[in-house]
Amino acid sequence: MDIEDYNLARLAERAQARFGDRESLLFEGRWYTYLELHERSRRLAGGLVELGVRPGDRVAVIMSNGPDVRVCHLALWRAGAVVTPVSFLLSEVDLHAQLETVGARAVVTSPELLRRVRAAAEGVTSLRWVVCGSSGTGPGVVPLADLEAARPVPIVSRAGDDLAVLLFTAGTTGRPKGVMLSHQNLWVCARSAYEATRQSGLDRLIVPLSLSHAYGLVVTVAAMHATEPWAVVLQRWFEPVTFLELVQEHRLQVGTVLPSMLQALCGQPLERYDLSSLRVLITGAAPLPLRAVQELERRLPGVEVREGYGCIEAGGVISATPPGRRRLGSVGKPLPGYRVRILDEQGREVPAGETGEICCRSRGVMLGYWRAPELTARVLRDGWLHTGDIGRLDEDGYLWIVERKEDLIVRGGVQVVPGDVEGALLEHPAVAAAGVVGRPDPALGEEIVAFVAPHPGRTVAPAELVEFARSRIGGYRCPREVHVLQSLPLTPVGRVDRRALRTMVAGDRS
Repeated sequence: MDIEDYNLARLAERAQARFGDRESLLFEGRWYTYLELHERSRRLAGGLVELGVRPGDRVAVIMSNGPDVRVCHLALWRAGAVVTPVSFLLSEVDLHAQLETVGARAVVTSPELLRRVRAAAEGVTSLRWVVCGSSGTGPGVVPLADLEAARPVPIVSRAGDDLAVLLFTAGTTGRPKGVMLSHQNLWVCARSAYEATRQSGLDRLIVPLSLSHAYGLVVTVAAMHATEPWAVVLQRWFEPVTFLELVQEHRLQVGTVLPSMLQALCGQPLERYDLSSLRVLITGAAPLPLRAVQELERRLPGVEVREGYGCIEAGGVISATPPGRRRLGSVGKPLPGYRVRILDEQGREVPAGETGEICCRSRGVMLGYWRAPELTARVLRDGWLHTGDIGRLDEDGYLWIVERKEDLIVRGGVQVVPGDVEGALLEHPAVAAAGVVGRPDPALGEEIVAFVAPHPGRTVAPAELVEFARSRIGGYRCPREVHVLQSLPLTPVGRVDRRALRTMVAGDRS
């Protein structure tokens, strides 16, 4: 395969040639075709080039979900620029930091976010333009519609190892890091994920995932690899009632969700909807409580929940559950073209069934961290990505996740896995969400602290939860403190934000 064939803009053009004017994307009541989105991206690429965007320029995309996000990504790749998705949920301070860090040349945003973005962009010396939705006014602000009036341009030649996407990690264990993904990285990861999960005839999807994160990006690029055209229903953001209504109305078959979304669906009156078309819910990006899987599948007998695993540094996905061959509790098997090893503290590979650090090797693994060669060298060693996650492979090659290295609690010299404690707390009927962290303790090294959020309308006492956990997992893993909150802080990808919980613990001690 020629290295230029990994160019994501060429992948999009081949997909459009296959699918023509078929329906591609439904958003807030309107269908967009493959041809319509493709033609918009071609014209926008021309407008961006006329504006002065050059190959290799980092262009931040700060938008909520919508067809404009997909059009912008395709246009930027066509122009040879680097897509830099930035979450619109960030504070102005954090937005500024990310724009400054990557040296953003331009920002594409939505009218409702323009004020915040302009404030965040103040003082970013590399920034020349803010492109705003269909409209927008002010110095340096260019309406997206004006750029789409330009003549289309040919695809700018980019090699497979040229930078395509610069994504930031969620920062749950430290300051967010810029992950450099090449055209080949994202092409390979999305292709491998598609091959591992595809089922003929299941081509109507609902996507509530943020397109500014790796999971949403991989789904978008996987659709361009599909041999059958996908009809995708996109939510601006996840709302469980609307999710169920859309599945019912449009006879959708596959949902790509986060574990927190799946748990929210369990809290809905599922039996009131006709969800008979739904066959698969694919989930990843955070640990998935087995109780939620069992409850949802009991209430929706025709649905199979399939769990996967990955990280931005691996292109977004490392393993996925093969259709019809699930092992409940595992995150499936490594994707085609992905090799996974489990290593001990000395870097030696451990036998099947034993735990250690999950390491992987693939052409989907990142180029490295943005302007952080020392950190890159620590994480990419001898061609292997060291994920920092703890897991095991069974005799048949299925991967099982235990915990992140940074999140392990060492109490009295014994390692405690926060996920084990959280799982025990989630068995309590009043508990909807749980997060467990360690706090420094002069006698034991660390003590176990739990935070829980109850289901709406339910109450529970901390002392009751301590005793409940003790009955499930024994003394040394039992939390000594339990804090009941209305809701738990979440990262932008929907996992419990343990970093925020640790900050809360530190605040209580000060």
